[in-house]
Amino acid sequence: MTSVTEGNRKLLRTCPLCEAVCGLEVTVDSGDRVVGVRGDREDPFSRGFICPKGASLGRLDEDPDRLSEPMIRDRGTGEWRTASWDEAFDLIAERIPALLAEHGRQAAALYVGNPNAHTIAGSMYLPALIRALSTRNLYSASTADQMPKQVASGLMFGDPLTVPVPDLDRTDYLLMLGANPLESNGSLCTAPDFPGRLKALRQRGGRLVVVDPRRTRTAKIADEHVFVRPGSDAYLLFGIVRTLFAEELTDVRVDAAGIDEVRAAAEPFTPEVVAARTGVPAETVVRLARELAAAPTAAVYARIGTCTAEFGTLTQWLVDVLNVLTGNLDRPGGAMFATPAALGIVRTRPFRTGRWTSRVRELPEAMGEFPVATLADEIITPGAGQVRALITVAGNPVLSAPSGARLAAALDRLEFMVSVDRYLNETTRHADVILPPPRTFQAPHYDFALLAFAVRDYTRYSRPLLPLGDRPSEPHILARLALAISGQSPEPGRDPVATVDELIIAGTLHKAGMLDRRDELQGADTTEQRIDMMLKLGPYGEWRGGTLNLRALLDNPHGIDLGPLRPRLPEILLTASKRVELAPPQLLADVERLRAKLDEAAPEVVLIGRRQLRSNNSWLHNVSTLVGGSNTCTLHIHPDDVSRLGLDDHAVIKSAAGSLTVPLEPTDEIMPGVVSLPHGWGHGDSTQSVARAHAGVNANVLTDDSLVDVPSGNAVFNGVPVTLSPA
Repeated sequence: MTSVTEGNRKLLRTCPLCEAVCGLEVTVDSGDRVVGVRGDREDPFSRGFICPKGASLGRLDEDPDRLSEPMIRDRGTGEWRTASWDEAFDLIAERIPALLAEHGRQAAALYVGNPNAHTIAGSMYLPALIRALSTRNLYSASTADQMPKQVASGLMFGDPLTVPVPDLDRTDYLLMLGANPLESNGSLCTAPDFPGRLKALRQRGGRLVVVDPRRTRTAKIADEHVFVRPGSDAYLLFGIVRTLFAEELTDVRVDAAGIDEVRAAAEPFTPEVVAARTGVPAETVVRLARELAAAPTAAVYARIGTCTAEFGTLTQWLVDVLNVLTGNLDRPGGAMFATPAALGIVRTRPFRTGRWTSRVRELPEAMGEFPVATLADEIITPGAGQVRALITVAGNPVLSAPSGARLAAALDRLEFMVSVDRYLNETTRHADVILPPPRTFQAPHYDFALLAFAVRDYTRYSRPLLPLGDRPSEPHILARLALAISGQSPEPGRDPVATVDELIIAGTLHKAGMLDRRDELQGADTTEQRIDMMLKLGPYGEWRGGTLNLRALLDNPHGIDLGPLRPRLPEILLTASKRVELAPPQLLADVERLRAKLDEAAPEVVLIGRRQLRSNNSWLHNVSTLVGGSNTCTLHIHPDDVSRLGLDDHAVIKSAAGSLTVPLEPTDEIMPGVVSLPHGWGHGDSTQSVARAHAGVNANVLTDDSLVDVPSGNAVFNGVPVTLSPA
């Protein structure tokens, strides 16, 4: 915290809205109202950077449409009413255990949304809820986002959380595909002020090349923008890989298995062959390969535009194949691995997928969850194991998952549904009970997930800025929900959070052989004591020969810089061979599917998504300062396509899954034959007043839940064949 002036307090916090983890200075008046938010200039990582989303965090925190009390829906009338916390949990304890007793554990499912990656509750207390459910029907936004990267990393390095990131501050050459960090602030690459880091790259003489079907804001600041047909990134990368082999430009500097297998797999993908598929000229493919090989240091980075495509996992695999072949994996200025300060999940066995499969479509699990693309199937298909009860935590899959309209209809067939959410929205409107968590500034903050992908090692902890009052914390809600599902009641006078924490603390210290050090843990509550334990057991921790603990973070509220990324191989490899596996059999098998598509005719028009700076999935559209301007739900289309198809200011867009009428925004910043809709919109029936007034359309009416990336099960949102006609 900083000084108090004229009744206003200036408090410090990390922004929880995206992956950039920017430090904030929040001004709060004597009535606990947020009156200002700006970047924390003393944060050693973000250095005062802030985006429009972060600047509007106070508006989001005080949203008048936000729920503050539990809600219960009368199934007969559809009417909602407020309820006490005891009444809400009693109803859950009555209904869910009875359903599970009658139909078995697999009759329940859990869906976890994106915001859980940004909260202490999501990182520390969701596992207790998962254990209470004891079901394999687990789903999350991961299979609508980054699962291809995690599967590729898991197969190559043995751990799906061992994800290399570009060493942005030291690289000489960055090849970026399907990413737009000037809008998104970065993804699976935690880098506050990503725009400034890219500009610094160019100012020091480096080169930035962006490959994208749109000339995005990021592409506009690059040295070169290369248009590519949506969904063809794997072909382009294979063309670069083949060129490296053909011209003997490889320089492998890590212990890697499978180089010959990769060489053989790349053989059919000549620059001329991939040019026909990608729209990237053969000479450009060859030049990119030569530039990557010749650069003093280089990194290849690809994100959501490539993950949410038919060959997402192959693309992410080839990204790191290129980082290996050019000698840039685990090397300063190349693609490196962060060293997060807090002890995370400790894995002991090599990663694999398909340990079990989904009931209806037999899709393999990955990281313990099924693809969200098959959630509707599991709800509507009768038989043993049919999902009859669903819990959602901070997620809106009706807008974020493929075939959104089909999923909405499926939710109406559930026998019972619970949502932990701040809003009555497109998904939670189908619930029987809504349990709203407290305001953002009433919760502590530590970025357990995101600092594992940081471009510089760093740590920061924020205590709650505002008092909680007499309402339960989000950890309390999740812990008590776990008890209700188990048919249990909280111990009188004891917070269920403490019960969960004590079990985890004891188990962790027992595994570490440090049970006798329990009394050394510090913190205002058991949540902070767990954080203290994770820091002390971490790589910089007091119990591992370092100095880091919770007290150090409390004494340094602006955060602590832990230094640039350092080489970490082979210590972090968990593959059976203890080598980087360049040719996992599952991925080589999927190459055959890629080859088989080479000769298929490309659709006349395809749909892609679009990220916007003032938007974040579906949950910032009720903030008045963020809507309007460029943050609108329009269809980007090339002017030539408007003329060719005889369109006016609106068009009907159709896919195999559905149709929409959309307003057109002609622009030459998109390739001919490609159209783009932003995701997360479609608030026509919303109870959120600002969102309803700027409703837009749900792009996932057009996406098809029957199509997934095969190795990961990730949904396909980019490269969707569509037709357009006058409205």
